[in-house]
Amino acid sequence: MFDGSIVAVVTPFDEKGEIDFESLENLIEFHISEKTDGIVPCGCTGEAATLNHAEQKKIIEFVVEKVNGRIPVVAGTGSNSTKESIDLTSFAKKVGADAALIITPYYNKPTPEGQYLHYKKIAEEVGMPVILYNVPGRTGTNMLPETIARLSKVPNIVAIKEANPSLDQVSKIISLCDITVLSGNDSVTLPILSVGGKGVISVAANVVPRQVHELVSNFKKGKLEEAQKIHLELFPLFEALFYETNPIPLKEALALMGKIQPHLRLPLCRMGEESKARLVKVIKDLGLI
Repeated sequence: MFDGSIVAVVTPFDEKGEIDFESLENLIEFHISEKTDGIVPCGCTGEAATLNHAEQKKIIEFVVEKVNGRIPVVAGTGSNSTKESIDLTSFAKKVGADAALIITPYYNKPTPEGQYLHYKKIAEEVGMPVILYNVPGRTGTNMLPETIARLSKVPNIVAIKEANPSLDQVSKIISLCDITVLSGNDSVTLPILSVGGKGVISVAANVVPRQVHELVSNFKKGKLEEAQKIHLELFPLFEALFYETNPIPLKEALALMGKIQPHLRLPLCRMGEESKARLVKVIKDLGLI
């Protein structure tokens, strides 16, 4: 169930900073029509850090309702508080999400044992599929392959979104245990697939969903040259979407495409003009605008 191109969808806001549910519904339909294999609301790309828990729950329930079983919904329910994450994950299960994506606890930086106990408690108490999310650039701490191997033995822990760009780390995870590995960085999806990864939880799929789906699909079908061609064509976009902190460039791109308004919540702010000009060139070259 949890493979292919899974989009880490943005949370659209209106000019008052409120959630734009009409645009979110349109994005859901866009992704389903363009062959996206799954959708993650309320991840890092969805600006979960600036959503309160009531908003987060409302978005998760809305996405589950609108998707209506057509593709898997993986709800972002992570927190640096185990109790809070259990509450969010329990809600996601109650409203029918297919799995929970749970980020490694940030700021308090638990030890490997603390990470293990955090995830184990959530998985055992809630009883729904859990996807680990290791993103050292966001959390300030790396989850070691040995910890991931321990967690792979816990019932309900089914996959990991690995956003440590080290292929050595990915290779070690796959060599140590039987867990589905999903790329957390579009720029290394193809290399991760080559060492045994099963797909990507993607930022770029917000703007090029069909192409990211086809990249993974072609690789799985053994069409390696086709997959490589898509990777190389999209590589400038993979870089451009991180000219500034994600999802700042992504929201600019989607706004230029007419999909959403470019609003963010502070402390995130609009893209600088120099970076935006570079981004515009990339998306024009790809024929997106």
